[in-house]
Amino acid sequence: MSKMAMKVSASKARKNNIKRVVIAMAFTTSAYLPLHALAQSSTDAEAPLSSEQQLVTNDIKLTPAITADNIDDISRELATNTTWEHLTPSADFYQSPYQISLFSPQNGEDGARLWSQTSSIFAYGFGVIGLIALLPEDISNWDKEEGIFNKWSDNVKNGPVWDRDTGMLNLVGHPYFGGVYYQVARKSGYRQWDAFMYATIMSTFYWEYGIEAFAEVPSIQDLVITPVLGWAYGEWAYTTEMDIRKDGGTVWGSSMLGSTALFFLDPVDNLSVGVNNLFGKEIIRAGTGYVSFNEVPFGDAGQTDSQVNFNISLQIGDGGNYDSTARKRPTSVKDPIDTGIIGVSYGVGHAELDELWQAEGGTTTEYSLGLYFTREFSSRVTYSKAKFNDVITLAEKNYENYSLDSQYYFNTEQDFRPYLTAGFGETLWLREIETKRFQVNAGVGAHYKLNNNFALQLDWRFYHSTNANTSDHNTSLRLVYLLGNGER
Repeated sequence: MSKMAMKVSASKARKNNIKRVVIAMAFTTSAYLPLHALAQSSTDAEAPLSSEQQLVTNDIKLTPAITADNIDDISRELATNTTWEHLTPSADFYQSPYQISLFSPQNGEDGARLWSQTSSIFAYGFGVIGLIALLPEDISNWDKEEGIFNKWSDNVKNGPVWDRDTGMLNLVGHPYFGGVYYQVARKSGYRQWDAFMYATIMSTFYWEYGIEAFAEVPSIQDLVITPVLGWAYGEWAYTTEMDIRKDGGTVWGSSMLGSTALFFLDPVDNLSVGVNNLFGKEIIRAGTGYVSFNEVPFGDAGQTDSQVNFNISLQIGDGGNYDSTARKRPTSVKDPIDTGIIGVSYGVGHAELDELWQAEGGTTTEYSLGLYFTREFSSRVTYSKAKFNDVITLAEKNYENYSLDSQYYFNTEQDFRPYLTAGFGETLWLREIETKRFQVNAGVGAHYKLNNNFALQLDWRFYHSTNANTSDHNTSLRLVYLLGNGER
């Protein structure tokens, strides 16, 4: 299967610390046309359309490529003719909602398409690495004497670390990347939990410990934020696309706004579907894409320019007909696990620090992102920060604490639920990696459900650093928000 790659680059004013070079065939396109604009108008219908076909096609006109005989085959709205909502899972499926069908599709999921997409992503990504290795050092920013695989090995061994990327990159860029991976599985007929697991695997092993590890140390935030918030964004993009298509591909009555929105929600699939619809054949079988941020050198004085690169990789089909039908937004099957288990929180705390830190404790700000699997169990990444005074110099010291925590709840049938919490992580000073100290923590707390989406939590945790021999205490109050429909 041959492959074609495309890239659209746009300069940005801000700088960032990511050094990536992406090689691709560059081109620009002025607009993405909706399906009915790609088809030429014709007033001579070869055969009358059924009511169902008329509902699907809206204002699509018949052409030599689009006829009444093949309209069901070529006006597909998704990259596969399988969606979880249209499958019939086994009778006992809902008894174990967290079972994984990703590696052994048992309900009719399109495993062939998922593998096609995955192999395309790997071939493209690692092909880029090979090309970069052949470039001069002043372009690739790679030390040839050190060796690119030695660089990858060093970065993997040194990670993961709490990175210093901008909030825009961590909270916007990475969820978008995760959403791209998520939709690969979701549009291959997998339910939300399987699609999330796929995004987790790809963002962890393909990206953080794969491609990106050739350039920088893997990031703790990215390992969590990319798949978790990518799930939230990816599912929103998926259902939004279905809603737009249900409305005939329009937004606020405008086909131009509709086609533009569809392009940005999933540019690769919409581009490939448009090409296939135009010719009535499977010209493009599958596509993938992602966004990267690069520092591109220019001039003789070592200047660099920050660029945002949108990369597309397409697998070319054999030109045969494809079997697929258009559909409305799926609603027939209730997904046993959805984005309602994703929880974010914001709160304040008070830290009592060990005197060995030589810093006064005080008020902290706390954030968390996690999965609230059931009323009995949750797991999350928690991050606290503050500025404390040094007891000797009285200068301000930046304090950070991050950990992976799990909670076990009691009295689960009620709104008020006591819980136990435990986890591990690191304490960091002055934003310097060299000062980080491993710590474990344990404590007790109380969870109070306000409604399906909001809850309050108050807990006390004991932190102990085994290598610094310190013991700290932290009391926190936080507001938890569960996405989507929230707690079931």
